[in-house]
Amino acid sequence: MRVPEIRLITLDLDETLWPCLPVITAAEAALHAWLGGQAPRLAESTDIAAMHQHRLTLMEREPDIAHDVSLVRRQSLTELLGDHGYDDTRLVDAAMAVFMDHRCRVEPYADVLPALQSLSRRYLLVSVTNGNSNPEVTTLKGLFRHRISAAEAGAAKPHPAMFERALALTECRPQQCLHLGDDPWLDVEAARKAGLTAAWINRTGATWPNALPEPALTVTTLDELAHWLDDNDDAV
Repeated sequence: MRVPEIRLITLDLDETLWPCLPVITAAEAALHAWLGGQAPRLAESTDIAAMHQHRLTLMEREPDIAHDVSLVRRQSLTELLGDHGYDDTRLVDAAMAVFMDHRCRVEPYADVLPALQSLSRRYLLVSVTNGNSNPEVTTLKGLFRHRISAAEAGAAKPHPAMFERALALTECRPQQCLHLGDDPWLDVEAARKAGLTAAWINRTGATWPNALPEPALTVTTLDELAHWLDDNDDAV
């Protein structure tokens, strides 16, 4: 498929550049264990599943903050700690620090670092995420021109806010941007609706949804994306 000249590549983070679930699971466990020592009344009465449900209920109650997962977690912890007689904001700050430390202990897939090192020499790279992981505290430090979260943009994908922010920061047109992500709806379809070329990274052998048109490109690794971009550059 011939596409216009690409200047900007936006990339999803969780499940695109690294596995997310094991990291989140470990971070939740670390936080709950920490609360066992610092806020035992909360930890003894509220397990990890119940804390998760509390955040979901909070998001339903306050949809205006639902896109900001860090704010949701902070407010949930504030409420839960307060309900159990812990009203010190320093305890909330410390709990968030524990969670975020473990949340950012991601391990990029083996193909990611070398591919991004190569791509960053030819394209503007911008990360866009509905989550709260920070690539600057990983082995990918320094490879992204900008890093945009839903919290910063004010809305989560599939809303176009993060794509629009990336285009504005890099002074690129939608036709000059390629987005890569693992979610057919939140990444591929959302990017297409924003006017971007969209590629699907399918690391798990998933089936593309029948309800959506096929993506411009499907890859299993970033190496395949780089090869496709090389072929496109040669054709322009």
